[in-house]
Amino acid sequence: MRDEKCQVCGGALVVPERGRRPRYCSRACQARAYRSRRAQPAPPAEQTTVAAQRRTQIARAVWRIAAEQGLEAVSLRAVAAEAGISVRVVQYHFGSKHQLLVDALTLLHETNQQNARDRIEADLTDPRALLSAILREFVPLDEQRRLSLRVLAAYYARSLTDPALAAVFLAGDRSLEEFVALILRQAADSGLLRAGVDPGSTADLLVAGVTGLGLDVVHGTRRSRDVLEIIARQLDQLFDDAARIPAKTATRR
Repeated sequence: MRDEKCQVCGGALVVPERGRRPRYCSRACQARAYRSRRAQPAPPAEQTTVAAQRRTQIARAVWRIAAEQGLEAVSLRAVAAEAGISVRVVQYHFGSKHQLLVDALTLLHETNQQNARDRIEADLTDPRALLSAILREFVPLDEQRRLSLRVLAAYYARSLTDPALAAVFLAGDRSLEEFVALILRQAADSGLLRAGVDPGSTADLLVAGVTGLGLDVVHGTRRSRDVLEIIARQLDQLFDDAARIPAKTATRR
């Protein structure tokens, strides 16, 4: 057997009969190695982009498994097979199964937010159209939104007993309700909202209601077009003389 040497100073190492083989002869050498790694330059932008793409590829595999089979079917081996890569690659990018679940949920939220920003034009001069566009994001009008709702439903039950997953769900807690309330308040200030409408409680009801309706569509108990009609009727009830508000779309085509 060849002599084991310290990776920093080249000195001889004392190798135990059992356990992990040491890499450094002392804590001082271990600290020097750590400082050396910290001082290394950041990887090129190309490597960072490739790593991000790989993480997204793996996360999408998690989403497909969770949507089709439930979160209990997600394992490192199953995700690797679904993504067409090795288990080692999955472990390299995420470490453990739990970290994979947490990061995949985080990436799903980020993807949903980006897709919504791409679809919605934030035009506060037409609050009714803007609210309609926001609420439509919770309706599975395409495969991406349908997949997202199924994955979030699979995650939700686990998040009730998993603080790390719950933290992802609660990261933007009430931010959407607050934004909807802001739109309603601006509509009220402009004289477009019916008298007596409370922006805060109405925003809570709108968001909670459309969330449940979207899940009904996923379950097959409602149709998407029926939910869109419900959204339109609800907005008609909120806005004063809705017929005189220009029918301006808030979505990009």
